[in-house]
Amino acid sequence: MCGIVAYAGGRSALDVVLAGLRRLEHLGYDSAGVAVLVDGGLAAAKKSGTFEDVRRELSERPLPAGTTGIGHTRLATHGPPSDENAHPHLDDSGRVAVVQNGDIDDFAGLRAQLAARGHEMASSTDTEAAAHLLAEHFSSCYDLAEAMRQVCRQLTGTFALAAVHADEPEVVVGACRGLPLLVGLGDGEVFLASDAAAFPPHVRDVADVGADQVVTLHRDGVWITDFEGVPGDVRTYRVDGDGDAEMDGASDPYGHGGAGAPTAGIGDGTGGGSR
Repeated sequence: MCGIVAYAGGRSALDVVLAGLRRLEHLGYDSAGVAVLVDGGLAAAKKSGTFEDVRRELSERPLPAGTTGIGHTRLATHGPPSDENAHPHLDDSGRVAVVQNGDIDDFAGLRAQLAARGHEMASSTDTEAAAHLLAEHFSSCYDLAEAMRQVCRQLTGTFALAAVHADEPEVVVGACRGLPLLVGLGDGEVFLASDAAAFPPHVRDVADVGADQVVTLHRDGVWITDFEGVPGDVRTYRVDGDGDAEMDGASDPYGHGGAGAPTAGIGDGTGGGSR
């Protein structure tokens, strides 16, 4: 099982994401990587092997500090373990970064179509196709959440995705179909992960991203829609410091009983795809 961790807030995204990935290390992996948004651009580092290999890469080529980022631990499926196949995957311009759990079934056809349109692939993975598709759709709608919805409507398979774009420096977008994806709510910060164990101990309020839903995370709020853009209800629950649920997830600690206003911490998608 691969691991996804993402963060938007006021702290070092690199530190938060690496710590979250460490908490998922027991799941097994053959490569790892991170991407951080900073200074109007995107910086990434990834390596096959262990976290020590990633840390050596970061010590030799430090990433600039940023407060929004994503990370991944990979257990190879499409493409063998290698630096090129490690996540995150970027588009040609290096403006989009994507991590993924699961499998995109139609990736071979999508890669062929992208290559025919002039995209150059650097890996043999299905995930890289999603990164290039996101870049294409973003270039026409200029909204990462809407671009993610358009991409997901093209995909078949079982997957969880997280993405960032240099043009939306405080936003993380996620999507899932058939695999877990969770939002952790902090004070002026939000987390996204494939397992609640990745969240730091102070995170107690967690929301599930449902099947065929897209979630937009900003330090000031969270918005959820389905793949068509219809606002979705938010299901939240409390967890303890080890990521275990303390109570049934039917209640909403913000008192919404479902979708609500973004200013309260959780939104229903009506505030726009991105902020």
